[in-house]
Amino acid sequence: QVHLVESGGGLVQAGDSLRLSCAASGRTFANYAMAWFRQTPGNEREFVAAINWNGFIKYYGDSVNGRFTISRDNAKNTVSLQMDSLKPEDTAVYYCAGDQTSATLRKTEIAYEIWGRGTQVTVSS
Repeated sequence: QVHLVESGGGLVQAGDSLRLSCAASGRTFANYAMAWFRQTPGNEREFVAAINWNGFIKYYGDSVNGRFTISRDNAKNTVSLQMDSLKPEDTAVYYCAGDQTSATLRKTEIAYEIWGRGTQVTVSS
């Protein structure tokens, strides 16, 4: 079983950049497709970005496409989310998630069976 721990959240100003990291324990990290979701109070989790096991396929949510970049390092068991040109509407708790069972890269929350506890990102205007 892989366990996920997010880090890198914080308080930044609009237009700034921030890099989130997700560290995975366990020896099967490379078997997982990985994704980032975010959630604000009272709302469902929103898809942000996903990356397949070897990093060759990446998907982005419409609201972050062109500003965020997902990457992974299987040798270090990490997946990262580089967030540039941040906006106040990017404020949320960001979650790292892993999917070992789907045949294709997924954008839906239900496809991901392991989750981190989240890290808060706050963007001030």
